[in-house]
Amino acid sequence: MKKVHDKIVDVRGNIITIRAKNVGLAELALVRRKNGRETFASVVRFDKDLVFLQVFENTRGLSTGDQVIFLGKEMMAQFSSKLMGRRFDGKGAPIDSGPKVVGESIGIANPSFNPINRIVPKEQVRTNIPMIDVFNCLVKSQKIPIFSVAGEPYNDLLMRIANQTDADVVIIGGMGLRFDDYQRFIENAENAGCLEKTVMFVHQATDPLVECLLVPDMSLAVAENFAKKGKNV
Repeated sequence: MKKVHDKIVDVRGNIITIRAKNVGLAELALVRRKNGRETFASVVRFDKDLVFLQVFENTRGLSTGDQVIFLGKEMMAQFSSKLMGRRFDGKGAPIDSGPKVVGESIGIANPSFNPINRIVPKEQVRTNIPMIDVFNCLVKSQKIPIFSVAGEPYNDLLMRIANQTDADVVIIGGMGLRFDDYQRFIENAENAGCLEKTVMFVHQATDPLVECLLVPDMSLAVAENFAKKGKNV
């Protein structure tokens, strides 16, 4: 049952405070303004009966008399083959002017896949980058860390890996990207002819911080569901 609260105690930055009981950490809430505009918020902290929520957009104009409706669930992602070739923000809303994707609702805060049940990492994933492939650094069911420092063209390397790999699906999760970096990922995928097998979840530097924290979970949840369908991701 949805819990509706008509009183916001405090608004500071993107954090709103209300008095509520029987809500959970990371629970999703709908903030409904008097003008009918709606946005999401997520529970981030408790202090006795005070509940602190981080709103997914600017709170300017938010009134203490606006409604907060707890939805009794955490953030969900929509999973469908129609995700391919699309771009979304940290909460899964389209940012490419395309239609909303309707599919299977999947949780994004589930425990990681049990490593014991994974296949033994032995099958190479070709990136067509010689210094990675010659040492067999990237194999199916395994990860490859790339360390860098400020000023180095690490995004260029990540773009090459994404565009040249022989995977069926490429999931790109961008956190705090500048607009020019975001556009370069799109242009590189288009030029490489792999945009149709790429799904992007992008948090830009100007977006709310809470969406940045959702990007990894959103990307991993979608990636694991594509893998369950037999795709190399």
